[in-house]
Amino acid sequence: MKMFTYDSCEDTSRALIHTIIGLMMECPEKIFNIAFSGGSTPAVMYELWANEFRNITPWDRMRVFFVDERCVPPTSVDSNYNLINERLLSQVPIDPLHVFRILGEDDPYNEAIRYSNLIKRELPINHDFPQFDIVLLGIGADGHTSSIFPDQKELLVSKKIYVVTQQPVSGLQRIALTGQPILNANHIFFLVMGADKSKILHSIVVENKQCPASYIIERRADVEIFSDHKASDKIEIIQ
Repeated sequence: MKMFTYDSCEDTSRALIHTIIGLMMECPEKIFNIAFSGGSTPAVMYELWANEFRNITPWDRMRVFFVDERCVPPTSVDSNYNLINERLLSQVPIDPLHVFRILGEDDPYNEAIRYSNLIKRELPINHDFPQFDIVLLGIGADGHTSSIFPDQKELLVSKKIYVVTQQPVSGLQRIALTGQPILNANHIFFLVMGADKSKILHSIVVENKQCPASYIIERRADVEIFSDHKASDKIEIIQ
């Protein structure tokens, strides 16, 4: 694990965007398959990406997939697609045919199967799982990632690619990428920002708390965590 921290959420977001664009520039002939996460934390990054990095991002070499999605219509304020589309995708010259959304409005179990099959068709297979070039993840206050919650740890070792999960408090169903295809990605980035994430990040990095996010972090030495000072307070960092 490598952890990087910056003064603000904007600077943290910029650093992660620079890293992703840098990887794309290193392989100018390659198409990058990237799994994006929703939520309030990356919303800042998506807005900055659309405004400050629009003209230097090779959009024609990016294909957009989704880490997870709430089982709601794409127009819902709870939809990850809606958030990413409004903040980023609709603002940049990316080919709509390169955006592969999870159909949160459809039957969740059928959609988990459909999207899993789509991923198997669109991505290369390595070690028996589809291989994303980049997976962008967050960490919930309870330690969940990719809508895999602490009481659903069996999904971290599942042989399925996408599954139906349930938010334990609201009961809202979600469709989520499981642990093994996450670990199979070429690059795994966590974006963790804000004072409300300080406790869980400290618990994972310093206290070795066991949770879905720590499962991913512990099993890939090259996982990179991008955080701001509010989230990484009192944690030794690498600049």
